[in-house]
Amino acid sequence: MLKNYFKIAWRNLQKHKAFSFINVFGLAVGIAAFWLITLYITDEWSFDRYNTNADKVFRVVQHGRWTGGKFDIAVTSPPFAPAMKAEFPQVVDAARVDAEGGGQITVGDKKISEGNMLFADNSIFNIFSYQFLYGDAQNALAKPQSIVLTKALAESLFGSAEAAFNKTIAVDNTPTTVTAIIDNVPVNSHFTFKALRALPADYTGGEANWGNFSIYTYLRLKEHDDYKRIEAASATFFSNHLKAGKAGLGAMTFKLELQPLTDIHLKSNLSYELGSNGNITYIYVFSITALLILIIAVINYVNLTTARSSIRIKEIGVRKVIGSDRSQLMMMFFAESVLLTFIATIAAGVIIQFALPYFNQLSGKSLTLLQFGSVKTVLIFAGFSLFTGLLSGIYPAFFLSKFKTIAAMKGQLGNQFSTILFRKSLVVFQFVITIVMIAGSSVIYQQLHFVMNKDLGFNKAQTLTFHISKPVRGRVDALKQQLLQNPNIEAVGIAGNPIGNNNIGGGDFNLGPDGRSTGESKVVQDLMIDADFIPTLQIKMADGRNFSKENLSDVKDAIIVNQTLVNELGWKKPVGRLVRTGVGKDGKVISQTIVGVVKDFNTYSLQHKISPIVLSMPAETNDKDNVYVRIAKGNTPASLAYISKVYEGFDNENKAEFHFLDQNFAAQYQTEQRQGTILLIFTILAIIIACLGLFGLVTFTAEQRVKEIGIRKVLGASVASIVSLLSTDLMKLVVIATIIACPIAWYAMNVWLQDFQYKINISFWVFLLAGAGAALIALVTVGVQSVKAALTNPVKSLKSE
Repeated sequence: MLKNYFKIAWRNLQKHKAFSFINVFGLAVGIAAFWLITLYITDEWSFDRYNTNADKVFRVVQHGRWTGGKFDIAVTSPPFAPAMKAEFPQVVDAARVDAEGGGQITVGDKKISEGNMLFADNSIFNIFSYQFLYGDAQNALAKPQSIVLTKALAESLFGSAEAAFNKTIAVDNTPTTVTAIIDNVPVNSHFTFKALRALPADYTGGEANWGNFSIYTYLRLKEHDDYKRIEAASATFFSNHLKAGKAGLGAMTFKLELQPLTDIHLKSNLSYELGSNGNITYIYVFSITALLILIIAVINYVNLTTARSSIRIKEIGVRKVIGSDRSQLMMMFFAESVLLTFIATIAAGVIIQFALPYFNQLSGKSLTLLQFGSVKTVLIFAGFSLFTGLLSGIYPAFFLSKFKTIAAMKGQLGNQFSTILFRKSLVVFQFVITIVMIAGSSVIYQQLHFVMNKDLGFNKAQTLTFHISKPVRGRVDALKQQLLQNPNIEAVGIAGNPIGNNNIGGGDFNLGPDGRSTGESKVVQDLMIDADFIPTLQIKMADGRNFSKENLSDVKDAIIVNQTLVNELGWKKPVGRLVRTGVGKDGKVISQTIVGVVKDFNTYSLQHKISPIVLSMPAETNDKDNVYVRIAKGNTPASLAYISKVYEGFDNENKAEFHFLDQNFAAQYQTEQRQGTILLIFTILAIIIACLGLFGLVTFTAEQRVKEIGIRKVLGASVASIVSLLSTDLMKLVVIATIIACPIAWYAMNVWLQDFQYKINISFWVFLLAGAGAALIALVTVGVQSVKAALTNPVKSLKSE
């Protein structure tokens, strides 16, 4: 019997090829989009879950609040890990990670500059699950000057992982032993590395180091819920270790948070993140998008099947006369639906295979169709097809099988008001989704255009920065002079960090007479610059002066602040004010004079509000580690070649790696750009699927009213009036969808914009244009088929059947 049902279903699909194609193609696109998004979401959700104890591993982060300021940081100080392991019995082990492990590796005559190396405690292997190829976890980083290489770096240095084991290499000219080789770190980790170096033996730091927030602390707990007890003791921990006299953080509300390891990638967006994280909001948005696209495709099937009920009404009547009961008829319609969905799923597989390379390039992933394994994927697709087929066929099966026998034999459909209302509601729902997606894509585009082009308070165009090695820092003045000999080099400055990377350090400002925090103390951004930095970036002075090369006392005694800091402190005349900015190694309070105030400029991306910042001159040669160069327009390749050649004269072992400031800032919006592009693509797919449904409906309507159209043409009706007759009802539904979609889209995009401190004001015309765009697309779709029906020769349409 079941075989017979599928045979009948196949014949019906072949008989009505146009409607079968619309249904199959719409479902195939919907399933392909759903599967692509599912692969993406699954990959994002998998981050760090490969670790054996993932549910018991936490990262320690800090939150501080005080009058006029706050910090939310992913870093702690060196004493945190040993103190927490000693004070909390729930802690099985603790490990510290320091990101400043990069350097030059020398193996014989081979020299490699590798920035992706970390310092870590040996206990890191008791927390994270790394696969050892050679060596063991107990002794890998137990001794100073030890290093663990990943397979990729070992092969790059020695040709094979085995050859690297137990060899001695030089890291920044320091002999270091390769004590272990591990497999490459999985890409679905919230931080990756090429090598791990042992922390120095005296890295405990002591009380004087409690305020040096520069490293990452990870804990492994006995049980998952133990983190609640540790967080509850946050105030006590703060009082014992971080108040005035230790970290200098007295007047604030402090909270210690333990982030679950599996939450970091999607749910953490703190300052000084160790890697580039995702965003759980986008996972929710894409999940809903995938589901809605699939629903739109299913709606098309339901709409077209129920609309074509009049064609099959007599077939149903005949089947009932010869003994078919309602359950058998329902089985027949379910068989047709499932068969169509299976065909659509096979087509979706082809679409996915074709689209995956482009989708991977767009999303930055390496996804495959068989991501979950061949057998599992086939079973998932089969189950998904069966479920979608049954879901699609529920309403048509119930609707078509309920007709009474005599009425069906006469071709009478009866009162179809509720069915027509249901179909119209589905069309409205389709276009509500489509219009919301169109409006969302438009707002995302406008916001990204805004952040990419907003005045940041300095001129980022034609300005590049590059990091210089330690030997060159002592000759940085000579490097600047040689660079400026080229007429294409307009200005050269020095700073301690590249701006735009969201990783500038911070410190205390406006301390009390004893160097401790007071009610007016602030945690501010600290950026060391030379006298040429402000002119190079074309930052404007609001008051006072820039640093002076001739005034040698500026190096230790002078600072420049920004307007935000002055405004937050309420100072009317900041220039000339003596401010306490810290405590030196000798225990004496450091006081410096404000010599100038710069107009506000962004050091971070526009997701972050401009923070108070203090600019000071590098006190030590080692602090002059980033060069900023402004180059003339029109001959960038030649300028870059010249800079490379000059730098090679100072350091022939390391190449200068250039980073343009506009690219630095643009990289901070890379996630938003990718997500926005992905959303735009799936918006287009949603439009295509929805329009396929409209096309099918208007085609069927025209077929049903072919004689009416013929009579109207004979009586003098114009083509325009017939097009209006066929399309007006459907266009009214699109207008209703626009009215419903506008407030939904407005709310959704306002929520999305909350991630930005500087954002556009959403104009209501955006949503009206989205509705108008959807209406225009729908009108074209409906109009094409309506015009075709209106131009049909009435002689043909009025012929007797």
